[in-house]
Amino acid sequence: MRTVIQRVTEASVKVDGNICGSIAKGMLILVGIEESDNSEDIEWLCKKITNLRIFDDENGVMNKSIKEIDGNILAISQFTLMAQTKKGNRPSYIRAAKPEISKPLYLEFCQKLSMELGKTVEMGIFGADMKVSLLNDGPVTIIMDTKNKE
Repeated sequence: MRTVIQRVTEASVKVDGNICGSIAKGMLILVGIEESDNSEDIEWLCKKITNLRIFDDENGVMNKSIKEIDGNILAISQFTLMAQTKKGNRPSYIRAAKPEISKPLYLEFCQKLSMELGKTVEMGIFGADMKVSLLNDGPVTIIMDTKNKE
């Protein structure tokens, strides 16, 4: 499971011109899922994300977690995060899990993330053509991959 985490002052996602998820201060998380991902990956990732100290404290130092600032999360499924680009110029998405595997894992990820955060995680619509808007704060962007836990 691979994520791109962006600290934002605001973010939203539209499908067919309608906003289906939006947040104020918090994190926009893009989530890529591969065939071998499982509930253990979700557990590890959700704990790590909600405890990441990437928000400023009273001294302007990144020392607070999203839970400590009562922030929000918008999670968007994005199979293109699993792209392989070694050969040629057209990315291969063979590592991305098929929808019958990735959709339940994405939903489980969002549910677990909501439990860890203590509030509802906003979501995009799985498999839809989404238009994502964000105002990156910092900018702070972090990539996490459950294949690199060690």
